[in-house]
Amino acid sequence: MAAEPEEQARADMYALLARLLHAAPDATLLSTLARADAIVGQSGHPLDRAWERLVLGASVVDEASVAAEFNALFISVGTPKINPYASLYLTGFINEKPLVALRDDLARLGLGRAPGQREMEDHLGALCEAMRLMVVGASDAAAQPLAHQQQFFHTHIAPWYLRCLHDIRSAPEANFYRLVADFAQAFFDLEAQAFALDDACEAA
Repeated sequence: MAAEPEEQARADMYALLARLLHAAPDATLLSTLARADAIVGQSGHPLDRAWERLVLGASVVDEASVAAEFNALFISVGTPKINPYASLYLTGFINEKPLVALRDDLARLGLGRAPGQREMEDHLGALCEAMRLMVVGASDAAAQPLAHQQQFFHTHIAPWYLRCLHDIRSAPEANFYRLVADFAQAFFDLEAQAFALDDACEAA
């Protein structure tokens, strides 16, 4: 069954963030972003403004420059400038207890690590992909109820995304990815607000 338009829009945003956090956008994605419409129903909202800036940014950068920026931020022969892993932000170390807990939750949801995926499951891009699958499902994984989405978001994304996105935004090398971080924060903030509102309605 097809997802409701609002749920599909959420899933599409998670998918875009997963793609941008896993690898630099290629020329095709930059061109698609540069031609994207405004976000319907969010006029004047921080998400709408962040989206407009991201779209504008995509129209003025080229594939080579944004690839160099991505590499400077996230790729290194030593320790990358930005390591967007939940374990690192929550404990100070890679591959710690938050990753173990996440893997348990993913197993319960039927969402294993994708074949060929280089990053650990607690990479912010991988978490966005997990949220996308929870929202709309896939051929081998059912969409999850809103309560399950909320619990996953609050457990595995909410405690650390602000610090991670601040680090991306503040990096001297960040140009296009400063806009990506702004958009990600506006979207995650909106998700958190929507989940909180749902909680309030449940309690009423």
